[in-house]
Amino acid sequence: MEPAGAYGAAKAGSVPFDPVAFFTHPRTVLRLMSWVFSMVVFSCIVNEGYINIGSERLLCVFNNNADACNYGVTVGVACFLGCIFFLILDIYFPSISSVKDRRRAVMLDLGFSGLACFLWFVGFCFLANQWQATSPEELPLAQGSDAARATITFCFFSILTWGFQCVLAMNSFQGISFMEDNQRLLPKSIPTLSFSLV
Repeated sequence: MEPAGAYGAAKAGSVPFDPVAFFTHPRTVLRLMSWVFSMVVFSCIVNEGYINIGSERLLCVFNNNADACNYGVTVGVACFLGCIFFLILDIYFPSISSVKDRRRAVMLDLGFSGLACFLWFVGFCFLANQWQATSPEELPLAQGSDAARATITFCFFSILTWGFQCVLAMNSFQGISFMEDNQRLLPKSIPTLSFSLV
């Protein structure tokens, strides 16, 4: 039985890509959910997050605060693109032969997941606060209210999915097998001097 490589990856090229195993892996499921949630957030804001009341100027439904809409769209698009990047990285991860590159990929995943979780938490608090401060007079016929509620709800769901991705990346980082580093740094057998008496 061959020992597993560092970061749970086999040696490069030894394992063919299995789409069923890939799409049923918990990390892939979480990434796809995060991808959908971020798409819902930024599309709700872009489609129904702005209204105009008696003028051509568009106002954000979150207490007429353009920063709230801009923040939601920015974080949503950044996490949408990040999900695509990490899904592609997950596909190519088993073929990465360098231990250093695998380590960097896991650390990048951990850092981005933690940052995204934090940004979604800030976004949830910010958007919920601005929605609470929005008066009914500012939204005639409750225009955009469903989109605003959906945005806040999916911001909360995004906190959970990115938090779980951060936990999975931390477990992957802690479960590192340094076998390949040890094989490269330490000789397989310690040279000994043997004396034979004839």
